[in-house]
Amino acid sequence: MNDYARGENHSKSIPSRGAEESDELDLSKFEWNLAVRPTTIADLDALLAIQAKCFPGMPMWTLEQIESQLERFPEGQFVVECDGKVIASCSSLLVHYDDNLEWHNWQKVADGGFIRNHVPGGDTMYGIEIMVDPDFRGMRLSRRLYQARKDVCRRMNVARMIIAGRIPGYHKHADELSAREYIERVVEKAIFDPVLTAQLANGFALQGLIPNYLPSDVESAGYATFLEWKNLDHNRTPTRRYRHSVEPVRIGAVQYQMRAVKDFEEFAHQARYFVDVAGDYKCDFLLFPELFTLQLLSCLPPQRPGSAARALSEFTPQYLELFTEMAISFNTNIIGGSHFVVEDDTLYNISYLFRRDGSIEKQYKLHITPSERRWWGVTGGDKVEVFDTDCGPISIQICYDCEFPEVSRIAAERGANMMFVPFNTDTRLGYLRVRLCAQARCIENHFYVAIAGCTGNLPFVENADIHYAQSAIFTPADVTFARDAIGAEANANVEMVIIHDVDLELLRRHREQGNVTNWRDRRTDMYQVNYKGGNEVRNI
Repeated sequence: MNDYARGENHSKSIPSRGAEESDELDLSKFEWNLAVRPTTIADLDALLAIQAKCFPGMPMWTLEQIESQLERFPEGQFVVECDGKVIASCSSLLVHYDDNLEWHNWQKVADGGFIRNHVPGGDTMYGIEIMVDPDFRGMRLSRRLYQARKDVCRRMNVARMIIAGRIPGYHKHADELSAREYIERVVEKAIFDPVLTAQLANGFALQGLIPNYLPSDVESAGYATFLEWKNLDHNRTPTRRYRHSVEPVRIGAVQYQMRAVKDFEEFAHQARYFVDVAGDYKCDFLLFPELFTLQLLSCLPPQRPGSAARALSEFTPQYLELFTEMAISFNTNIIGGSHFVVEDDTLYNISYLFRRDGSIEKQYKLHITPSERRWWGVTGGDKVEVFDTDCGPISIQICYDCEFPEVSRIAAERGANMMFVPFNTDTRLGYLRVRLCAQARCIENHFYVAIAGCTGNLPFVENADIHYAQSAIFTPADVTFARDAIGAEANANVEMVIIHDVDLELLRRHREQGNVTNWRDRRTDMYQVNYKGGNEVRNI
């Protein structure tokens, strides 16, 4: 056995999760409930089932090996679970780095899988194995497992991770290429290998080639690669107090070009392209524009705007299935723009948050523009949500909502660090209202703001025929942030994706010690926001 990573061809059959007939869609029917958790002894049968699929004909784990791993290093053993089913796993141990250690000898370093040579406090993590159920490959599950290992390294101040990886694509080229030539071609991206390509994408550096690593591995012709990941947060003097000085979050925003589509599949194909880009760049969040799903009206018979908006709502189950699957598959939290949804015979403009763990939440648009009310018949929601994510609490404000400072005050008071504004405007003046208000909210409340809009034309779709956008990611205006307080900015009216890293630790220090402290200096003795959202009442 060895440190195996999944291939990229997604073979999972996405189940149909359409909503039952009801006024409000039950989002739990679309959620996947994906989680990375510690391995337990109860997972043995599931691990053996996955192992039989991944390594047919190779020796299987035994109960004694799993018990030994969990007894000696429980922090280094993980599984990925989807809707209660174990679909991936990894195993590891800690050792002290030694140039003379026989890293090429899996049996020796891994103690045949028993890890009785695990060294508490060791400076090097050695990956024994990663395996992903073939039915769930292409969902970047190995990235989640590698991330779990990296988190352990950072938390335990481990200097590096070393793995020996299979090259299962080599047998297809063995007649024409040596193993060395094969991995060089993979590194150059001239050849795709389902394991090595993924490991390089996860930050590992190739250190060497190991012959006769696992003779029973016919696909790899017995070869393995020797790879290393270095922990840049490693503290060489752990007796001193140590803390992270950077807490980065990567944000992507899509400036989406509206164009006619022939059906939902063509729409899905375009949306998937942008999420794929975000996944490749390892974005933590990807923001789509407000009502970019209006594109789907181009494949429906022409009708009056109010009827068209309600017809668009019929795509909601397909839209929820698509974006839930993409958030998981590309390991990115997606703010899915916004979409028209009919609930209790009332039309709402709703933005959905699709977390990368498969869960879904939603924010109703609160403030409805005169045009939306007149053309579509939209009704506003009544609650400001703040959503917990794996990168901290966030707020979603749909277009016009960001032009009302009270909404951002409520979100900031409830802990939001980032605000996402999907917008849809037809003129530069309309766009400037969104942009300038978003920048003001950013400064007033000490948080990052990303805005994303549509560009292009959509002929013959009333009230959605022309668009103007210049998507951007804004920072507070202080010496520690980006010049002009703009982290990233798209070219006006050009379809593209912008990506920017924001630092939550820098934001925290700015709130406490910035040149101005707007939040702290509010005159609440003179004015307050009286919030009555849903069943909640509070003064801010």
